Amino acid sequence: MPQGKAAGLPCVQLDENGRCRLFGRPERPAVCAHLRPEPEMCGSSREEAVAYLARLELATRPACGPPGAAESSSASQEPP
Repeated sequence: MPQGKAAGLPCVQLDENGRCRLFGRPERPAVCAHLRPEPEMCGSSREEAVAYLARLELATRPACGPPGAAESSSASQEPP
């Protein structure tokens, strides 16, 4: 996915069981390889984990608008 993963959509590398096909392989994206899930992120169910990821995607999405808008809006956002 050279342009990255679109927010709200599952990664194209997930298999039918939701497992990464690239896990442990050198071509796995750095953002995935460096992600260290913690209990807060995982929650107590798949639904809670997916909701956390949705909030994370929302909080880190690029801003649209005039030049410089991304810097000012991202600085004021708090992590999920």
